[in-house]
Amino acid sequence: MKNYLKHDEWCIIEEGFHREYNEISESVFSLGNGRMGQRANFEETFTGKTLQGNYVAGVYYPDKTRVGWWKNGYPEYFAKVLNAANWIGLKIEIDEEELDLNTCEVSDFVRVLNMKEGYLERSFVATLPSGKQVKVNAKRINSIVDDEAGAIRYAITPLNFEGKLHVTAFVDGDIKNKDANYDDKFWDEVAKETAFAEGYLHMKTKKTGFHVVTAQRIKVYQDGIVRDFQSLPEKREKYVANKFTLDIKQDIETAIVKFACNLSSENYATETLMTEAKSYLAKIATKGFDKMVTEQAEKWGERWKMNDIVIEGDVAAQQGIRFNIFQLNQTYSGEDARLNIGPKGFTGEKYGGSTYWDTEAYCLPFYMATSSEQVARNLLVYRWKQLDRAIENAGKLGFNQGAALYPMVTMNGEECHNEWEITFEEIHRNGAIAFAIYNYINYTGDEAYLGEFGLDVLVGIARFWAQRFNWSEYRKKYVMLGVTGPNEYENNVNNNWYTSYIATWCLKYTIEAANKVKASNPARYEEITQNLNLKEVEEFEKFQAIIDHVYLPESEELGVFLQQDGFLDKELIQVKDLAPADRPINQKWSWDRILRSCFIKQADVLQGMYFFEDDFTIEQLRRNYDFYEPMTVHESSLSPCVHAILAAKLGDKARSYEFYQRSARLDLDDYNNDTEDGCHITSMAGTWMSVVEGFGGMRVKEGKVTLRPFLPENWQSFAFKIIFRGHILTVTTSSEEVTIENTAEEAITIVLYGEELSIEANASISAAIVAV
Repeated sequence: MKNYLKHDEWCIIEEGFHREYNEISESVFSLGNGRMGQRANFEETFTGKTLQGNYVAGVYYPDKTRVGWWKNGYPEYFAKVLNAANWIGLKIEIDEEELDLNTCEVSDFVRVLNMKEGYLERSFVATLPSGKQVKVNAKRINSIVDDEAGAIRYAITPLNFEGKLHVTAFVDGDIKNKDANYDDKFWDEVAKETAFAEGYLHMKTKKTGFHVVTAQRIKVYQDGIVRDFQSLPEKREKYVANKFTLDIKQDIETAIVKFACNLSSENYATETLMTEAKSYLAKIATKGFDKMVTEQAEKWGERWKMNDIVIEGDVAAQQGIRFNIFQLNQTYSGEDARLNIGPKGFTGEKYGGSTYWDTEAYCLPFYMATSSEQVARNLLVYRWKQLDRAIENAGKLGFNQGAALYPMVTMNGEECHNEWEITFEEIHRNGAIAFAIYNYINYTGDEAYLGEFGLDVLVGIARFWAQRFNWSEYRKKYVMLGVTGPNEYENNVNNNWYTSYIATWCLKYTIEAANKVKASNPARYEEITQNLNLKEVEEFEKFQAIIDHVYLPESEELGVFLQQDGFLDKELIQVKDLAPADRPINQKWSWDRILRSCFIKQADVLQGMYFFEDDFTIEQLRRNYDFYEPMTVHESSLSPCVHAILAAKLGDKARSYEFYQRSARLDLDDYNNDTEDGCHITSMAGTWMSVVEGFGGMRVKEGKVTLRPFLPENWQSFAFKIIFRGHILTVTTSSEEVTIENTAEEAITIVLYGEELSIEANASISAAIVAV
């Protein structure tokens, strides 16, 4: 754990320059707006440890797969979010010396991510080798109002001298991804232009042919007054710059304001990109930096009105949840159905920036409850649009007749993950996508979705499961062989309980969904059966046979479901008995040793019990939780939130809070020593679930919101809002009572601690808190 960031309710604050943690800070202090994102790299030159990162939504490159032994069915490539042209660059020279925080003496360093208003600010005093001192203040936004733009105000004040300030403001497209498999550069230059204080760089990705124009415009102020200056344009391959020199005087501030935009062919015709970039720059430059910052604060204020979770009495917990919500809103707005949510968002390159099952399992609940219904619908429609590719993916592995296997990793629906135990075996992702359809309909009541899009996807997934199970004559059961469950510290196992359980549930739900569509919209059902060539009687009989005869491993002696066949053959050691020097095991142990151990990366059996909690008694949940959690190392960011929610259900306040804190502060405290690669965006939605579903006990059952809140021991109160079927509910829990406010124009019936209560329009109710 790192503890160098100051606790604050609305800001992430680094006091003092921590060179050794700089890449972690670059991740944590990242900015994004749903269309573009930027790691918190310095504007000026920095020769120390850094990971440059500027990303444009929807733009990727199919990097050729790098493996030692090619296997049939392997994806040809791994899709990667691209490190795009660096738009923030400012080369700063004081007389003959370049400003570089790696080579000069740094004091009074403060870096602040203001989450309330959506900006990054950094200030410091630098003493150059000559002894000259400058004070710098740099403020930056990625605008959520003009969401293809960023702006910087970089202010320099000489403290003990006067002289010449040489500035080179540049856009640099000669960049590469740190994770490039063959050290390739993925961009070609198309065109470039410069004008007075302006530069335009038009780049195109190799293979995929995405076009992006990155552009800049510069203004200069001295002592708060606009300053005329002479700008010398500079061009070289994949690079444009504007160079200028200014006289600077002691204690007089010189501010360079840089406006920039990233426009892509995803949103504009390629032939108009340069013209559009010029118009875009003119628009934001006319607004000016101060107005852009003001609009940014206002827009973030609107978002926080709905998304905020307020915690009293625990600043670390408050900072953690707001950081998670802030990063989620920076990553995905839901306005473009072509986009999805990468595990690192716009904060780093790891995992390729692609779509994983994390979206359906963890992110969907957050967006359902805090955004318009259309946002969640877009996430589901995204998968429906890729159904044909999912069928192709299954076909590559030998499945047929419309069976669909959704990819573990994708940008366009095609599988692009290249680790065999994931690509071929971690097939439970299909189940998460089906569960998301159920979860969305259960929450929103949008039953029409089944006929429009949902049933198509469910049938494809069910067909895959029907072919993936096989009959075991030995067991007289249907079994599922050669899989990897959510616990990736086990590969190629037989009868992973979670995979088999969610697969069986998918078969049941597909039959149920088909019957609903058939009854409500017979014409549409007939159309679906014809389009899918669905042989209802024959196929559904097969589905039912599997449902009736599935093998699910279980230990009657221990009263637990077995993670997979042979799990009890392992040496069952608890995590508390591991030496600290062995943690984290994924960085300290060989893969062979990990695979033979009992240690669990993340919730596996417990993931299933979280999804399908109504299928199990509280006693079953407790036995399985107490058996598996002590062997779980939580080395997946997706693990703590599930354990927090289940512990809350069990009334275990201490463990629920412990896992919430671990989830909420995973990146802020760098629990797993990997934040330098980027923040764990998708698991941040799990942090929100830890509060709302864990401490709030929020569920939707039989069309009603149900709540069972409790207050963590060291909190004075907490409050959250949810949007539910046209109602906005604010739930506030204190040590004495729970208050629920309904700000809709219609009454709503909710269930609180098992009792149905009606809340009138624009009214609230309060009830005594009940011990859990």
